[in-house]
Amino acid sequence: MVSFDPTRPDFSPYGFACVRWTPSPMRRPDHHNEIEVNMLTKGWVTYLLGGRKVRLNAGQFSVFWAAIPHQIVDFEAGMSYYVATIPFAWFLQCRLPERFVQPLLRGEVLSEKLSRERVRHDQELFTQWEIDLVNSNDEMRHVVMLEMEARLRRMGATLPAKPVQTAASAKPTRARSTALHGGELNKVEQMACLIAQRYTEQLTVTEIGKEVGLHPNYAMGLFKKAFGTTLIDYLTHHRVSHAQRLLATTDEKIVDAAFSSGFNSISRFNEAFRRACGCTPREYRRQHTATN
Repeated sequence: MVSFDPTRPDFSPYGFACVRWTPSPMRRPDHHNEIEVNMLTKGWVTYLLGGRKVRLNAGQFSVFWAAIPHQIVDFEAGMSYYVATIPFAWFLQCRLPERFVQPLLRGEVLSEKLSRERVRHDQELFTQWEIDLVNSNDEMRHVVMLEMEARLRRMGATLPAKPVQTAASAKPTRARSTALHGGELNKVEQMACLIAQRYTEQLTVTEIGKEVGLHPNYAMGLFKKAFGTTLIDYLTHHRVSHAQRLLATTDEKIVDAAFSSGFNSISRFNEAFRRACGCTPREYRRQHTATN
């Protein structure tokens, strides 16, 4: 079984893998540009993910985007669980339903409560994937990829669909095509990766576009087409999440947390934080302390 290595290089990939994971207290967050799937057959584990605590329980199949920094802060002694990591580019190419993809890209954790029969079935799947990927050839890896895609599609099918608009309530809007070719997907992944790695720096849209070889306006349009949000909002989301972690886990002054998170003014930080969290940074820290 595998546990977190605190000496691993920041943002280094785990690759396409499936392992039995032994939780341990993590002294620092981990983040890597893969979709992570957790399947618990027993026990529970609590992550600090994107600045908030998320508890996963036995009988849950859970998915999140691991580019959002995540850190195990508590768990049931003696438990272990399955962890699969899926390269982000491959995940995008699967073209899963937007109601499944978009929440993940916003940093949400999607969880499915499993029946006992489903737990046994998924346990067999993960066990087989672990075996197949240890001694794999290209053909077997392709088989596992197809099985993982099918399992994610099954989960996506259980999510509630968006409300159907009636003729009376519908507003005329221009349809947004999310179909991207391979080169565009590669550019989108590069931009998301760049932001996840360097959001605490003074990144601009111009610099992001330059780094991936695109005109800033085209870069912004391509990103919005793929992720349904702007580059600036996405960058701000990462910064607010970083500030949440600092406020929740350290005694760092609020102004220092703002600048450490990549904001260049305290007023901009306060505005972005209140809009994202519904409270001030000071209130967030007080509420978090009061609940621990």
